[in-house]
Amino acid sequence: MGRLGIGLVLPQRAILFGAAGWPDLIELARAVDRDHRFSSVWVGDSIMAKARPDPIATLGALAAATSRVRLGVGCMASFPLRDPVVFAAQWASLDSLSGGRMQLAVCTGIGLGGTSAREGAVWGVPDRERGARMAENMEICRRLWSEDDVSFAGRFRAFEHATIRPRPEQAPCPIWIAANPQPAMAEKPLRRVAKIADGFMLAEVRPGLFASLWPKLERCLQDAGRDPAEFPNIVYLNVNIARDRQTALEETGRFLNEYYGPVFTPEMAAGWTAAGTPRDCAGHLRRFADAGAKAVALRITAWDPRAQFDRLCNDVLPLLDNPSI
Repeated sequence: MGRLGIGLVLPQRAILFGAAGWPDLIELARAVDRDHRFSSVWVGDSIMAKARPDPIATLGALAAATSRVRLGVGCMASFPLRDPVVFAAQWASLDSLSGGRMQLAVCTGIGLGGTSAREGAVWGVPDRERGARMAENMEICRRLWSEDDVSFAGRFRAFEHATIRPRPEQAPCPIWIAANPQPAMAEKPLRRVAKIADGFMLAEVRPGLFASLWPKLERCLQDAGRDPAEFPNIVYLNVNIARDRQTALEETGRFLNEYYGPVFTPEMAAGWTAAGTPRDCAGHLRRFADAGAKAVALRITAWDPRAQFDRLCNDVLPLLDNPSI
């Protein structure tokens, strides 16, 4: 097992149902920044499907509150809906402001229960177009981040003589793709990841999903002439530390119901959550590393995020490097 990178996801939608406030989230980001076992802080995104504070504004605050960790959005579910020129300028400014610490993971944003279709209708974007729009917007952003006087004519966007300033501090500025396809339908999305993405994010919304998909993506990367050993990945996972697994999963279930609505079955929530005692949680994380994960982004699914964070730091992370403790 290689050393597993650790990131923390700030659940900014929790502000809407009282599980956290802005001071809690900002202080969590500062605590992560002080602890060198963590390498990244992430936020989520949705404009209307699962409304929450905007990630661009949130990341601006986090850039000022931190100085070391990478700052990411995973996934940028509204990316296919957003104006790519405006977004490219916003993201470039964030990368400049943060000193080159931004980490973008985009996705189609297609959601359970028809939420993405209702959201997309506001912009006239059906779900069937989201994948192609995501890819086109990626191409536009990359050109605007590296060229002057850009003209573009695509399937969905066309413009002439566009230049943005400042450019991102990072050159190139990375764009990952987040995707959680069912293994039987994974060929097309994984080939797109291998062809155009700088990294891969997966949410373990079904038990064993990463272990099933990563070998498939490794083959796609090899077919695309890319080295899987050099291609970054990260698993987005919930964590809830309690006296036993059942107690942890019960709170996680309540949290996810508030966060997304009742769209995750208990089995899905259990597969997506490192839950239970510190040893239970550490064992769950080690299984991802054994399956080829290079990093995990952990979201605390509890109503006392600071106490959970302290237990994560003090009781779980030491077990990752030394299971005999």
